[in-house]
Amino acid sequence: MNKANIFCTDTNMKVILFSEVSVGISANSILFISHLCMFLGESRPKPIDLYIAFFSLTHLMLLVTMGLIAVDMFMPGGRWDSTTCTFLMYLHIVLRGPTLCATCLLNVLWTITLSPRNSCLTKFKHKSPHHISGAFLFLCVLYMSLSSELLSITASLNLTSENFLYVSQSCSILPMSYSIKSMFSTKMAIREAFLIGLMVLSSGYMVALLWSHKKQAQHLHSNSLSLKASPEQRATRTIMLLMSFFVVFYILDSVIFYSRMKFKDDSIFVCVQIIVSHSYVTVSPFVFICTEKHIIKFFWSLCGRIVNI
Repeated sequence: MNKANIFCTDTNMKVILFSEVSVGISANSILFISHLCMFLGESRPKPIDLYIAFFSLTHLMLLVTMGLIAVDMFMPGGRWDSTTCTFLMYLHIVLRGPTLCATCLLNVLWTITLSPRNSCLTKFKHKSPHHISGAFLFLCVLYMSLSSELLSITASLNLTSENFLYVSQSCSILPMSYSIKSMFSTKMAIREAFLIGLMVLSSGYMVALLWSHKKQAQHLHSNSLSLKASPEQRATRTIMLLMSFFVVFYILDSVIFYSRMKFKDDSIFVCVQIIVSHSYVTVSPFVFICTEKHIIKFFWSLCGRIVNI
């Protein structure tokens, strides 16, 4: 039985993958709509709301692309031509870049927002949303331009040749040559090390800032300690939890990817890698939804208005 038939008959993998995509699209849609409405509806909009909307939008685009690929994986009979295959493969791989950029910039932006007035980061606090949008678009364009080797992807309908990596019923891709793969891997390692390093530095700064704030609060209010977490503490916990999920799923994805290469594109590793590589974009919106009560209140009020209509 070839890879195509394995995917068509594996009901468990089909249910897991489509459930992940459906849940991820729903959660990111809620996050996107709520923060976009909050940004547009406030008299003094917060840049962080706009950026979280960008954050969820990149995840939505990635999950929608993955949904299209998943449909073709489990539907008998290929429907794509080589152009469609190449375009969707390039789009799906490139969209993983903005996801990393969005997580990194969100980390940095939250660090700037929580920094004290005497910090050197204060001058960046009052930047307009245009600056934030520009920074995000600049990083995304830079990331995509450094992925020019992906344009050499060769798509084929040949699912039997061992030289091709299986993608879906309609599409397999020919791996890049050794020289192109080495160049691409080096550039990818440098840019991802830079972005992850930036996330680690900003997270470390936030932890140190929170620790200092907590000690100061305990010193000033030693006789009347409150068990309720401050907004700064809640924000720091949210971003630390977000980064923890990102690091865990990133490491798992890397390990499974290299295992897939070692075991010559085994169908089990193909399925597991697809599920794990999209786990972060599915889980991350729930971190915000569960920690930000105003999102739940916003949708309750929205549902109430719809019912009254």
